[in-house]
This record gives sequence, structure tokens and C-alpha cells, in this order.
Amino acid sequence: MKRVRCPKCDNYITFDETQYTQGQSLIFACPQCGKQFGIRMGVSKLHNRQKEENPDERLGEGKLGALIVIENVFHYKQVIPLQMGDNVIGRYQKGNPINTPIETVDPSVDNTHCVVNVSRDKHGRLKYVLRDGPSNTGTFVDNQLLGDRERRVIADGTLFTIGATSIILRGAAEEEQQD
Repeated sequence: MKRVRCPKCDNYITFDETQYTQGQSLIFACPQCGKQFGIRMGVSKLHNRQKEENPDERLGEGKLGALIVIENVFHYKQVIPLQMGDNVIGRYQKGNPINTPIETVDPSVDNTHCVVNVSRDKHGRLKYVLRDGPSNTGTFVDNQLLGDRERRVIADGTLFTIGATSIILRGAAEEEQQD
């Protein structure tokens, strides 16, 4: 099953993509606001960043790591690549200037929820530091709430939670870090 978002009200519409071929155009009418819009199968504006039903968690050469986002309530998985510096994580919304948006309908995820900073330590290895946004519902690591100014070093496989959404850090492989 695939999901498309209404461009007017951001409501999700789910459909069975196996019934259609790549390149085929589809027209939807949003049941919430009545807006009609079209899509073309196999073409997505956000495809390069995330949006696959079963995204590939393996990281290619030169990658800095990724966030594996799992919406607990809705079972929608996303893989979001990380960049050097601050990766500001929050709910996708039109006009929201964050650089690491999560497509979610989870109301407990803020527009600017938390930040994962990617840098290199003195040995040249990648270092990942998590801090809260600050957010209304908090950021949890190992079932512990991060304090307002607390920063937590996290590593490959660390599970953290924002709202009802779980995120797993997938760090870059060691050999990819030694350029």
C-alpha cells in the first residue's frame, strides 16, 4: 500500500499501487476537503530523501548515516539521510524550514522536535549528538526524557522516541568514515 498527501489539507489517501503500472497517471479526490489532484506512478518530489514503502537501510559510499523512522501507530517507515551539522527533525508541513522533515500524522511530533548533530571527533570518526528541540512532548532515549539543555551522544542502533514515533539511528559503516 502507498500513501499520497492532499496538496490542500495534507490529508493522507492510501491506495494499492500494485493495481497500476509505472508512469501511469492517477487522479484522486480528497475525501476530507474535496480537492482533486493527480500523481504519476513512480515519480515523487521527495523520493530522493525518503518515501518508499520498504526503503533500503544500507548506506552507500560517502554517506553519513540515516534515520530509520517508524510510526508506531501507522506502521509507515521512512529512511532519511543525514548531513553534516544540525539535522533539525520535525513534522513535515508546508513552509516549515527544517532540513530533516518526517512525514507523519502523529500530532505529538512538533514541527521542530529535536536535533541530531553530525560531526567528526578528534580521530576523524563520525559522532552523533541528540538534543531536544525544545518540544512539547519531549525526546526520549532508552525510555529516559532528555532534559531541556541535555545533549546525548548516540550511536548506530540507538532507538529514540518523539511523540508516538520511534526513530533508529543507522550510523555510517566504519570503512566509509575513513576517507
